[in-house]
Amino acid sequence: MKKTFLLLTIIFLIIATTLIKNSTKNLENQIFVTNENISVLKDKYELILLDYNYLTSPKKLMNYQDEYFEKELVSPRINDIKKIIIKNEKIIIQNFIKSKNE
Repeated sequence: MKKTFLLLTIIFLIIATTLIKNSTKNLENQIFVTNENISVLKDKYELILLDYNYLTSPKKLMNYQDEYFEKELVSPRINDIKKIIIKNEKIIIQNFIKSKNE
């Protein structure tokens, strides 16, 4: 009787250890994947923050224009901007902004 009780206890402990070990391994895998996703998102965030702070602020763009391009850049008139539409292998060029007459 004692031997069967001891044997059942040992089998139960082995099964419990196996289940706990598998669940711990699954949790470690999930933590690893989550940490990798966080690191990727941090890298993207840093690049976006860099872009926002240094490259696309209007003040910086005006400084870059003055520093590198001087008088080379000209603002186009909005009416001069066209859009290109490709329909049935034909190229159609239209005004970007429709006038009141159209």
